[in-house]
Amino acid sequence: MKVVFIDAKASFDIAKLKKKISSKFKKGKFGLVTSVQFLSQLEEIKVILPNSVIAGQVVGCNVLNTIKIKEKVNAFIYIGSAYFYPIEIAAKTKMPVYVANPLTNEISLVSKKEVEEYEKKKKGKILKFLSVKKIGILVSTKPGQENMKLALLIKEKLNKESVIGISNTLNPDSLENFSDVEYWINTACSRIEHPKIINFEDIPKEYLNVKSKVENFRPNLIKAK
Repeated sequence: MKVVFIDAKASFDIAKLKKKISSKFKKGKFGLVTSVQFLSQLEEIKVILPNSVIAGQVVGCNVLNTIKIKEKVNAFIYIGSAYFYPIEIAAKTKMPVYVANPLTNEISLVSKKEVEEYEKKKKGKILKFLSVKKIGILVSTKPGQENMKLALLIKEKLNKESVIGISNTLNPDSLENFSDVEYWINTACSRIEHPKIINFEDIPKEYLNVKSKVENFRPNLIKAK
């Protein structure tokens, strides 16, 4: 079956937001980043912040575009309404991240407390992962997310009893049907949130004996320029 991916672009008037950005960020060099919906707005923002660098697109499982340019900027400005991406950017780059929301025309800074809580939650999941005996490995069949090679590699290297669970659209509540599986490793979209799920990329690789993620799952991002 063929699958066609169509970008869904937002058509908000960002005149008010641009005015606020221009007023607030008069000094410094900023990395401009967003999700696919607002990519077309980055060029408009760069016009009013000529010293800025367009990092491009991020997705829930990949903020590599921001990491690549962090040495060139003082902070990041994320254009969008979702808060998951800015916290991930702040945690990975260790730099200030501002959220410029086109829906509300508000600008906010991701606080250190929010990043600390985010990291604390990840550490808690790592400790839980280390303590359990039986692990499930989640694999999505969605194009662009499917990563069976990685799941098989984890199962081979994991020093625990493990099973592989395959799903197209995962309902996290359905995991309760597998009461013998104490915890799950997610190899698909990292936006899936559940107390019994840890994302593969959040597990220190020395715990899995897996040096790097299989390259067949790397979302195609529009890069920095």
